[in-house]
Amino acid sequence: MTRALPTRFRRLKTTPAIRALVQETVLSPSDLIWPMFVMEGENARTQVPSMPGVERLSVDLIVEAARKAEALSIPAICLFPYTDTALKTQGCEEAWNPDNLSNRATRAIRDAGVNVAIMTDVALDPYNINGHDGIVRDGVIVNDESVEALVKMALAQAEAGADILGPSDMMDGRIGAIRTELEAQGFTDTAILSYAAKYASAYYGPFRDAVGASGALTGDKKTYQMNPANADEALRLVARDLDEGADMVMVKPGQPYLDICRAVKDGLGAPSFAYQVSGEFAMIVAAGQQGWIDEEACILESLMGFKRAGCDGVLTYFAPRVAALLNG
Repeated sequence: MTRALPTRFRRLKTTPAIRALVQETVLSPSDLIWPMFVMEGENARTQVPSMPGVERLSVDLIVEAARKAEALSIPAICLFPYTDTALKTQGCEEAWNPDNLSNRATRAIRDAGVNVAIMTDVALDPYNINGHDGIVRDGVIVNDESVEALVKMALAQAEAGADILGPSDMMDGRIGAIRTELEAQGFTDTAILSYAAKYASAYYGPFRDAVGASGALTGDKKTYQMNPANADEALRLVARDLDEGADMVMVKPGQPYLDICRAVKDGLGAPSFAYQVSGEFAMIVAAGQQGWIDEEACILESLMGFKRAGCDGVLTYFAPRVAALLNG
């Protein structure tokens, strides 16, 4: 009688070369989208205190950062404006000003001929005196009026030259409304990456510091962002946004919601992304600075987790650092 030979999984771990041959998941610079914060000024930069190593950059320096992304083979960047408080209003009119910070930065990158895809944020919080992603009337975030404003904002961004629009507001019906207007105005090739499953998370704090929305926010965002306890709802939201014309979808935050990333990819098969948000970034960096973790190893491991969970790409503030590591 033939005795079954033991299976030894360690045979395939003996050398780096063999481990590379059997590696199931691969992380590359082409998986990364680099979020950037743009501010007023010239040759100006300021640190974001709650995000060590992350800076707000003036438009001219944003162009240089975009050149760096291109040199590192990072395919896309995402712009977020740090808006002067004087420009924030109840009606959020600055959001669709053709010459607002985001649109000026987009045009400057385009005019410089930098070969990266430009993604923009479609939400009203950087322009809202109340700090919310939608317009506030009598203490209530009003849906349909907010969608009308978001459509105007999205169109202005498309006209400025954005390749990818990222509606992150979580208002009902905004994807269909934006897609309809883009088609009507001839922007048939402008893509939509919908923040389809965006949770009302405690991980966003440093980002709100970075865009100057922390002090303005009244109340919370639980009437429009998702309950962290819900998973089935995420799939329904993603399916709806795809039906309304989204080309790609986002889960936000990332690491606490890897189960959602996997379910979205398996259930719907659409191009799927996650956002490694500011709180995730800050925790890794802070622990690394204290010497409690191997910071570089944890960064790479966290991003590999996104890919293993089915994400086609990740928005991460670590993008330039990781791309440099991966490029050797």
